[in-house]
Amino acid sequence: MNAHRENKPTLLVVDDDTFITDALEHVLNGEFNLHIAASRAEAETLLDKLDAPPQLALVDLGLPPVPNRPDEGFRMIIELLARDPNIKVIVLSGQDDSDNARHARTIGAIDFIQKPCEFEELRTLLMGVLEAHDKEHVAATSRSGIMGDSLPVQRLRQQIVQYAEAPFPVLIEGESGCGKELVASSLHNLSSRGELSYFALNCAAISPTLVEPTLFGYTKGAFTGATNARAGYFEDAVNSTLFLDEIGELPLELQSKLLRVLENGEFQRVGETQSRRSNARIVVATNRDLRKEVKAGRFRADLFHRLSVFSIHVPPLRSLDDDKVLLLEHFRDFYAKQGNTTQFTLDKQAQVLWSSYTFPGNVRELRNIVIRLSAKYPGQSISREKLLPELDMESAIEMDESPKPVSGDIQSIIDAAKEQLRLKRQIDLDSMLQQYEQGYVEAALDITNGNLSQAAKLLGIQRSTLYSRMRQYGSRT
Repeated sequence: MNAHRENKPTLLVVDDDTFITDALEHVLNGEFNLHIAASRAEAETLLDKLDAPPQLALVDLGLPPVPNRPDEGFRMIIELLARDPNIKVIVLSGQDDSDNARHARTIGAIDFIQKPCEFEELRTLLMGVLEAHDKEHVAATSRSGIMGDSLPVQRLRQQIVQYAEAPFPVLIEGESGCGKELVASSLHNLSSRGELSYFALNCAAISPTLVEPTLFGYTKGAFTGATNARAGYFEDAVNSTLFLDEIGELPLELQSKLLRVLENGEFQRVGETQSRRSNARIVVATNRDLRKEVKAGRFRADLFHRLSVFSIHVPPLRSLDDDKVLLLEHFRDFYAKQGNTTQFTLDKQAQVLWSSYTFPGNVRELRNIVIRLSAKYPGQSISREKLLPELDMESAIEMDESPKPVSGDIQSIIDAAKEQLRLKRQIDLDSMLQQYEQGYVEAALDITNGNLSQAAKLLGIQRSTLYSRMRQYGSRT
């Protein structure tokens, strides 16, 4: 019975609506190993207890303690993908604001489903996403190169080839979603270690108390639950590569032990005095600025210098020129073949918009956009109007770097700049109108002493519409 349960794909549901979670458990429990949490904090506790991150996650945006705002849901998405970038996150939310949907996709969610929904349709969607997840994993493990023709990507490939065979540590830096994990696996695959198993640990994905025994192993009786001795990653990765993602999350007390391994190869299992040795090649990654972390006292300076013998900076997608189009073509071909469908195309205006968009979520965001377009418009020509809802233009406008020209077509660049300016003005106007509307809602509630039916009648709208507006603006009941 337990073995059968373990063989099921794992689905995490984060939602405080018991009606929804009870229904999902009834409909999905047969296909999935289901874990349910009512808040972000509860989900984090649950995730710390799991042996491995879930393959799929359904996340409500309006979570306690601020259920009237999407903030907790956004943080949940970010934290899930920090634990494992391969988790497929789907937003299931009553907060159907289009800006919320776009932002959720930008930070890594692959789709946004509005409540209420048909549960059987949701199950079909989840099974399709899971199938794509499995095929991506197979493709990723067989891929050893970095895609792109731009100068930054050419330099990145040169660095990977140059550093692959060296025994020294490599520090990979870059924004979330830019492909640091692929760089790490490429370093392994292109070295003489490539025939051996590759080991990876996300330091943010497990409880700090479990990092040490996971890395170094433990003896029988070393702590509650240690019924048998067990080797850690440093022993398992003998003659191979050990990739430590989110190294900036490593607790200070463990940083000294990692430094010791890097200096002389020595470590001890938890609960053991005998020294052991490891010759694993260490590759680490972070989206933090470790230099600032060192100055703030959160990261050891000596460890930073030891880890950064070789440093690789993975460029953000917005700086990769025509590679945005090349990646579009690559993922479009991949998902069309996997889904046995005809590829979609972009019309001229949509191509201009695609080339000018800065992709604040980097390659991960681009891939998820292609997945959605492939599912919605197989074999169709997509216009700018159809493409626009998939892009988070507000976040793109706020990026520190302006979009770089992607071709010599000056008129296309001018058109793209005009489009971004128009969108920014529209965003500002929408915000102003929402503030006025919120004022009317609050005034009607005050006049009627909080009576929803009377307030709705006063405003000339349905009671359900008023309730939706109250949830959106966080108005009192």
